[in-house]
Amino acid sequence: MDQPVKIYNTAVEVTLEVIGGKWKPVILFHLTFGKKRNNELLHLIPSITQKMLTQHLRELEDEGIIQRIIYNEVPPKVEYELTEYGWSMKELLHMMCRWGEMHVDKKYHGKAAIRENSRLKSAP
Repeated sequence: MDQPVKIYNTAVEVTLEVIGGKWKPVILFHLTFGKKRNNELLHLIPSITQKMLTQHLRELEDEGIIQRIIYNEVPPKVEYELTEYGWSMKELLHMMCRWGEMHVDKKYHGKAAIRENSRLKSAP
């Protein structure tokens, strides 16, 4: 019997290996609302650098979670969207969002806000 190439202690490790970090879940969350261009993602995630965004988009594409769509036009147009496999994460990402809203309310008691779509939203 062949030995496994890699051994994980829990399936959570696998998930975090694919979408872990500060920005990947945020990128994926925004893509659950439809295709986005690079500049749209930069606008939605103002703290991310172009270098980080590009790196994470490539990694997510390599994992088969998102796809890059290149349109044959001048100037070039590129969009990113979730693959069918990536869509399987939608509920997980939206649950993370709801939990985050609840946690902000519990921890900060109205003294923190969540920025969504370039506007501040007070926690519920």
